[in-house]
Amino acid sequence: MKIHFIGIGGISMSALANICINKGYDVSGSDCNDSYLLDNLKSQGAKIFLGHKKENITDDIDMVVYTAAISEENEEFLATKEKNILTVNRAAFLGHIMREYENPIAVSGTHGKTSTTSMLSTIFEYANLDPTILVGGNLNVIGGNVKIGKSSHFITEACEYVDSFLNFNPKISIVLNIEEDHLDYFSGIDEIKASFNKFGKLLPKDGYFIINGDDLNTKDILHDVKANIIRYGTNQDNDAIISDVIFDENGFGKFRITLNEKDLGFFELSILGMHNVLNATSAIIASYVSNIDIETIRKNIKMYTGVGRRFEKKGEFNNALVIDDYAHHPTELKATLASAKKISKKTLWCVFEPHTYTRTKSLLNEFSESFYGADKVIITDIYAAREINPGDIHSKDLVEKLYQNHVDAIYIKDFSDIEKYLRENVKENDLVITAGAGPIYKLADSLVKK
Repeated sequence: MKIHFIGIGGISMSALANICINKGYDVSGSDCNDSYLLDNLKSQGAKIFLGHKKENITDDIDMVVYTAAISEENEEFLATKEKNILTVNRAAFLGHIMREYENPIAVSGTHGKTSTTSMLSTIFEYANLDPTILVGGNLNVIGGNVKIGKSSHFITEACEYVDSFLNFNPKISIVLNIEEDHLDYFSGIDEIKASFNKFGKLLPKDGYFIINGDDLNTKDILHDVKANIIRYGTNQDNDAIISDVIFDENGFGKFRITLNEKDLGFFELSILGMHNVLNATSAIIASYVSNIDIETIRKNIKMYTGVGRRFEKKGEFNNALVIDDYAHHPTELKATLASAKKISKKTLWCVFEPHTYTRTKSLLNEFSESFYGADKVIITDIYAAREINPGDIHSKDLVEKLYQNHVDAIYIKDFSDIEKYLRENVKENDLVITAGAGPIYKLADSLVKK
């Protein structure tokens, strides 16, 4: 069987392509830009096309998998329809694969999916359970973003955008938090909560719905859910209660979990921030209900040290530390800067690349309140991603809002000019954070390489 992937270079699509190659299928695919992910697929025998062209859709293709990011006017998508080839969207294809496993676990939420999936994967991997893993970043313990296991365990992220996670078939689902996002698809928070409720209702009676009970929006997603519900958080009305939280000199958390009045003891992390205490708790509970011994969980969660583009230390320049982070939502930025403040010795710089015009415009006021943790802020152009510039929002609008909020912020268009500015102004023992879901990481790489 030959399967073609339109947008094969995406982090999730490349992982699915890897699984198909491992199952013995003939795989081809196309993407706009070359990358190390495509190099990996080529090395395994996949045929890769750079650019989307109708000629890439040959008559011998049996199925086409496409990502939600492509347009219905995409040349290959139209050619697929003309040739009457079976087409499946990425989420539905992933949902079909999940049916083959006894213990599929899906990690959802507005923020923290990649970090939590990585924590969960680390626990399972070091417990020698040989899970299959799909994660939205490079995880050292599996040497990339995908691992093909031979057990009944399957671990993946589950994104709510375009209701894609409603195609999944999990037995255990985690909801880390719910906030307004992806407003180019959802009408607002009520529709987003309704989507997460449908996600919970996918679970079987013997499944588990593990949700952040401290999050104000999660209480509205529980009705008609058949599965066992476990709410976690610091509030005393949760099923799993986090208490006695302390942070060491590195900013790493130590905390106690009590589950249904049973003391599970203390857990120690090797990553920063209270948000990661919450994320780790969900991973610990999901591992516990998957029958992993609590002492094994305790040992393995401490072994997790992070994943690519999530508070990733890149190196130094001008004797200042450079950290890159995927944060592209106001809440994520606050958490990232709060963590950075714990280790910052002098001036904390934040270089932010807004992600999509819709998000920047709809959450402009929230973004303007997100940078108080930084001493100096540089905003570059909005990364369009899947969108076309509507002409009614610009990075300068955010800078103006920040200026009104007494945040020391400036707009610089080009990465090269930002790098020049930083090299001239960053001092010894300063800390520089590059943040955003687009190519802003290239600036961090360039700073430390030189």
